[in-house]
Amino acid sequence: MNILIAAATDAEIAPLNAYFQTASLPGTITGGVIITGVGMLNTTYELTKHLHAARYDLVLQVGVAGSYVNTLKPGDVVFVTSDQYGDLGAEDNGSYLDIFEMGFINPNVTPFINGKLLTPLLPVHNRIKLPQVSGLTVNTVSGNERTVAQRKEKFHCDIESMEGVALHYVCLREKVAFAQVRAISNYVTPRDKSQWQMKDAIINLNKWLIDFINSLAY
Repeated sequence: MNILIAAATDAEIAPLNAYFQTASLPGTITGGVIITGVGMLNTTYELTKHLHAARYDLVLQVGVAGSYVNTLKPGDVVFVTSDQYGDLGAEDNGSYLDIFEMGFINPNVTPFINGKLLTPLLPVHNRIKLPQVSGLTVNTVSGNERTVAQRKEKFHCDIESMEGVALHYVCLREKVAFAQVRAISNYVTPRDKSQWQMKDAIINLNKWLIDFINSLAY
Protein backbone atom coordinates (compact mmCIF):
# COMPACT_ATOMS: atom_id res chain seq x y z
CA MET A 1 0.00 0.00 0.00
CA ASN A 2 1.29 3.44 -0.94
CA ILE A 3 0.13 5.99 1.63
CA LEU A 4 0.49 9.78 1.70
CA ILE A 5 0.35 11.37 5.14
CA ALA A 6 -0.52 15.07 5.18
CA ALA A 7 -0.35 17.50 8.08
CA ALA A 8 -0.66 21.26 8.21
CA THR A 9 2.39 21.80 10.43
CA ASP A 10 5.61 19.99 11.36
CA ALA A 11 4.67 20.04 15.04
CA GLU A 12 1.57 17.91 14.52
CA ILE A 13 3.60 14.94 13.28
CA ALA A 14 6.95 15.54 15.00
CA PRO A 15 6.69 12.27 17.02
CA LEU A 16 6.02 10.31 13.80
CA ASN A 17 9.08 11.78 12.13
CA ALA A 18 11.18 11.00 15.20
CA TYR A 19 9.92 7.42 15.20
CA PHE A 20 10.84 6.82 11.58
CA GLN A 21 14.36 8.09 12.13
CA THR A 22 15.00 4.78 13.87
CA ALA A 23 12.34 2.55 12.27
CA SER A 24 11.40 1.74 8.69
CA LEU A 25 8.00 1.42 7.09
CA PRO A 26 6.63 -2.07 7.76
CA GLY A 27 6.35 -4.79 5.14
CA THR A 28 5.00 -3.65 1.79
CA ILE A 29 3.98 -0.18 3.03
CA THR A 30 5.42 2.71 1.05
CA GLY A 31 4.68 6.39 0.96
CA GLY A 32 5.64 9.76 2.25
CA VAL A 33 4.79 12.73 4.43
CA ILE A 34 3.93 16.25 3.31
CA ILE A 35 3.47 19.45 5.29
CA THR A 36 0.76 21.34 3.48
CA GLY A 37 0.77 24.54 5.48
CA VAL A 38 -2.23 25.89 7.38
CA GLY A 39 -5.57 26.52 5.72
CA MET A 40 -7.67 25.37 2.80
CA LEU A 41 -5.70 27.05 0.01
CA ASN A 42 -2.33 25.62 1.00
CA THR A 43 -3.81 22.18 1.55
CA THR A 44 -5.66 22.15 -1.78
CA TYR A 45 -2.55 23.14 -3.70
CA GLU A 46 -0.17 20.69 -2.02
CA LEU A 47 -2.54 17.74 -2.21
CA THR A 48 -3.40 18.35 -5.85
CA LYS A 49 0.28 18.68 -6.77
CA HIS A 50 1.22 15.43 -5.06
CA LEU A 51 -1.74 13.48 -6.39
CA HIS A 52 -0.88 14.51 -9.93
CA ALA A 53 2.73 13.43 -9.45
CA ALA A 54 2.08 9.97 -8.00
CA ARG A 55 -0.70 7.51 -7.31
CA TYR A 56 -1.56 6.75 -3.69
CA ASP A 57 -3.78 4.03 -2.26
CA LEU A 58 -4.68 6.24 0.71
CA VAL A 59 -4.26 9.88 1.63
CA LEU A 60 -4.33 10.29 5.40
CA GLN A 61 -4.68 13.80 6.78
CA VAL A 62 -3.81 14.17 10.46
CA GLY A 63 -3.83 17.13 12.81
CA VAL A 64 -5.45 18.75 15.80
CA ALA A 65 -8.94 20.19 16.09
CA GLY A 66 -11.30 21.96 18.43
CA SER A 67 -14.36 20.17 19.81
CA TYR A 68 -17.88 21.62 19.77
CA VAL A 69 -19.29 18.81 21.92
CA ASN A 70 -18.66 17.80 25.53
CA THR A 71 -18.54 14.11 24.58
CA LEU A 72 -15.16 14.71 22.89
CA LYS A 73 -12.45 15.64 25.37
CA PRO A 74 -9.02 17.19 24.77
CA GLY A 75 -6.68 14.34 23.91
CA ASP A 76 -9.34 12.21 22.18
CA VAL A 77 -8.52 11.00 18.65
CA VAL A 78 -11.35 10.88 16.10
CA PHE A 79 -12.09 9.86 12.51
CA VAL A 80 -13.76 12.71 10.58
CA THR A 81 -16.15 11.06 8.13
CA SER A 82 -17.85 14.22 6.87
CA ASP A 83 -16.70 17.79 6.48
CA GLN A 84 -18.18 21.06 5.23
CA TYR A 85 -17.52 24.74 4.75
CA GLY A 86 -17.97 26.79 7.90
CA ASP A 87 -17.47 30.35 6.70
CA LEU A 88 -17.80 30.37 2.91
CA GLY A 89 -20.82 32.59 2.45
CA ALA A 90 -22.20 35.95 3.49
CA GLU A 91 -23.26 37.78 6.61
CA ASP A 92 -26.86 38.93 6.33
CA ASN A 93 -27.85 41.48 8.97
CA GLY A 94 -26.92 39.36 11.95
CA SER A 95 -27.50 35.96 10.36
CA TYR A 96 -25.26 33.89 8.10
CA LEU A 97 -25.95 32.46 4.64
CA ASP A 98 -23.68 29.67 3.47
CA ILE A 99 -22.56 29.34 -0.14
CA PHE A 100 -25.38 26.88 -0.87
CA GLU A 101 -28.10 29.13 0.57
CA MET A 102 -26.70 31.95 -1.55
CA GLY A 103 -27.37 29.82 -4.63
CA PHE A 104 -23.80 29.73 -5.92
CA ILE A 105 -23.30 25.96 -5.48
CA ASN A 106 -25.88 23.21 -5.68
CA PRO A 107 -25.65 21.34 -2.33
CA ASN A 108 -26.10 18.03 -4.18
CA VAL A 109 -23.77 18.52 -7.12
CA THR A 110 -20.77 16.16 -7.09
CA PRO A 111 -18.90 15.80 -4.77
CA PHE A 112 -21.37 17.37 -2.30
CA ILE A 113 -24.25 15.54 -0.62
CA ASN A 114 -26.58 17.95 1.16
CA GLY A 115 -23.73 20.43 1.29
CA LYS A 116 -21.35 17.97 2.94
CA LEU A 117 -18.29 16.07 1.73
CA LEU A 118 -18.52 12.49 2.93
CA THR A 119 -15.77 9.88 3.23
CA PRO A 120 -16.56 6.81 1.06
CA LEU A 121 -15.85 3.98 3.49
CA LEU A 122 -13.62 1.18 2.18
CA PRO A 123 -12.09 -1.93 3.80
CA VAL A 124 -9.00 0.06 4.83
CA HIS A 125 -11.20 2.31 6.95
CA ASN A 126 -12.12 -0.68 9.14
CA ARG A 127 -8.63 -0.38 10.59
CA ILE A 128 -9.40 3.13 11.85
CA LYS A 129 -11.01 2.09 15.09
CA LEU A 130 -11.93 5.56 16.28
CA PRO A 131 -15.14 7.48 16.99
CA GLN A 132 -16.61 8.86 13.77
CA VAL A 133 -17.41 12.58 13.84
CA SER A 134 -18.50 15.43 11.58
CA GLY A 135 -16.13 18.29 10.79
CA LEU A 136 -16.46 21.98 10.03
CA THR A 137 -13.64 23.76 8.18
CA VAL A 138 -13.12 27.49 8.66
CA ASN A 139 -10.69 30.19 7.60
CA THR A 140 -11.13 32.00 10.90
CA VAL A 141 -11.12 29.81 14.00
CA SER A 142 -14.09 30.40 16.32
CA GLY A 143 -12.98 32.60 19.22
CA ASN A 144 -15.93 34.51 20.63
CA GLU A 145 -19.30 33.55 22.08
CA ARG A 146 -21.36 34.86 19.15
CA THR A 147 -19.39 32.97 16.49
CA VAL A 148 -19.29 29.76 18.50
CA ALA A 149 -23.03 29.85 19.15
CA GLN A 150 -23.86 30.69 15.55
CA ARG A 151 -21.77 27.85 14.11
CA LYS A 152 -23.07 25.33 16.63
CA GLU A 153 -26.66 26.20 15.82
CA LYS A 154 -26.25 26.27 12.06
CA PHE A 155 -23.96 23.32 11.36
CA HIS A 156 -24.33 20.92 14.32
CA CYS A 157 -20.80 19.63 13.73
CA ASP A 158 -18.59 17.88 16.24
CA ILE A 159 -15.19 19.43 15.51
CA GLU A 160 -13.57 22.42 13.82
CA SER A 161 -10.37 22.59 11.76
CA MET A 162 -8.81 24.76 9.05
CA GLU A 163 -7.97 22.11 6.43
CA GLY A 164 -10.37 19.17 6.50
CA VAL A 165 -12.72 20.20 3.73
CA ALA A 166 -9.80 20.64 1.32
CA LEU A 167 -8.75 17.02 1.82
CA HIS A 168 -12.27 15.75 1.23
CA TYR A 169 -12.87 17.94 -1.82
CA VAL A 170 -9.58 17.18 -3.59
CA CYS A 171 -9.66 13.44 -2.95
CA LEU A 172 -13.30 13.07 -3.94
CA ARG A 173 -12.64 14.95 -7.18
CA GLU A 174 -9.46 12.96 -7.87
CA LYS A 175 -11.14 9.68 -6.86
CA VAL A 176 -8.50 8.78 -4.30
CA ALA A 177 -9.22 6.97 -1.03
CA PHE A 178 -8.72 9.23 1.97
CA ALA A 179 -9.22 9.60 5.69
CA GLN A 180 -9.07 12.53 8.07
CA VAL A 181 -7.98 11.77 11.64
CA ARG A 182 -7.63 14.45 14.29
CA ALA A 183 -6.91 14.78 17.98
CA ILE A 184 -8.86 17.22 20.11
CA SER A 185 -6.63 19.97 21.50
CA ASN A 186 -9.35 22.18 23.00
CA TYR A 187 -13.04 22.91 23.22
CA VAL A 188 -14.40 25.50 20.79
CA THR A 189 -14.99 28.37 23.21
CA PRO A 190 -13.96 32.02 23.47
CA ARG A 191 -10.23 31.91 22.77
CA ASP A 192 -8.13 30.95 25.82
CA LYS A 193 -4.91 29.12 24.94
CA SER A 194 -4.20 28.43 28.61
CA GLN A 195 -6.94 25.79 28.44
CA TRP A 196 -5.59 24.05 25.35
CA GLN A 197 -3.97 20.62 25.67
CA MET A 198 -1.92 20.63 22.48
CA LYS A 199 0.90 18.43 23.77
CA ASP A 200 -1.39 15.60 24.85
CA ALA A 201 -3.35 15.84 21.61
CA ILE A 202 -0.21 15.52 19.48
CA ILE A 203 1.15 12.63 21.57
CA ASN A 204 -2.12 10.69 21.30
CA LEU A 205 -2.51 11.46 17.60
CA ASN A 206 0.96 10.19 16.74
CA LYS A 207 0.64 7.09 18.90
CA TRP A 208 -2.49 6.19 16.96
CA LEU A 209 -0.80 7.08 13.65
CA ILE A 210 2.24 4.88 14.24
CA ASP A 211 0.02 1.96 15.32
CA PHE A 212 -2.19 2.43 12.26
CA ILE A 213 0.73 2.46 9.81
CA ASN A 214 2.16 -0.68 11.38
CA SER A 215 -1.25 -2.38 11.22
CA LEU A 216 -1.35 -1.97 7.44
CA ALA A 217 1.39 -4.54 7.06
CA TYR A 218 -0.81 -7.34 8.43
